[in-house]
Amino acid sequence: MMPIPSPIEADTDSRREFLRNILAGTATATVLMVFGPGAMALSDPTRRTKNKAKHQFAYVININNCIGCGNCVRACNKENNVPASVFRTWVERYVVTDEGVYVESPNGGLKGFEAVNKKLRQNFKKSFTVPKMCNHCEDPPCVQVCPVGATFKTEEGFVLVDHAHCLGCAYCVQACPYAARYIDPIKHVSDKCDWCYHRVKNGKLPACVTVCPNKARLFGDLKDPESEVTKIFKEDQWMVLKPHMHTDPTCFYIGLPREVV
Repeated sequence: MMPIPSPIEADTDSRREFLRNILAGTATATVLMVFGPGAMALSDPTRRTKNKAKHQFAYVININNCIGCGNCVRACNKENNVPASVFRTWVERYVVTDEGVYVESPNGGLKGFEAVNKKLRQNFKKSFTVPKMCNHCEDPPCVQVCPVGATFKTEEGFVLVDHAHCLGCAYCVQACPYAARYIDPIKHVSDKCDWCYHRVKNGKLPACVTVCPNKARLFGDLKDPESEVTKIFKEDQWMVLKPHMHTDPTCFYIGLPREVV
């Protein structure tokens, strides 16, 4: 069993063309840049195994396997008693057409998604679903802005919130580049995905991982050479969201399309 930590202790032509398209209104300014291995040295997950912690956990989401069923969202809500108006994890659907990219997440993807509507199907190219959550960053901006140390990071890679000390000031909500935090409408404190820390410290997987029917969600210890996540990183398949933010996420993606926003 892991001990509960203390918050106290604890240039190219294509680029120019892209910018011209934005100014001309033919490209969206909110396009998310995603990169694979080697694109950003800070996102090398293997360097994290060199610390003294017994475990170094990481989360992997395989877009190729996600079917948008919403099982993960429902399991998370039940496991963590998430209020109806907010989400610790959610699923977005991206519909790519000749006219642009349409993004939707009806009720966080809680009940899955209906068929793409007739109008979008006329110019349809492809669609895919993308689960999202707290990225448990190696350099989390939410920790930096918390005025009382209620948000903190453990040696094992968890970014957690101490609700006993949280003021509900929402500084961390504003600082998160992944829109993964919210103020609990009932408790009036900051909250987010914590990778089901209460389960993991007892040797269990996060609830969302256990209910995924297609293994789109994986969780494991980078210090375990036999874990699924470790093998994925050895094969250099991973990508991260918003590497330009320099947060060094610990939530990694496989098959993340460039249309993700």
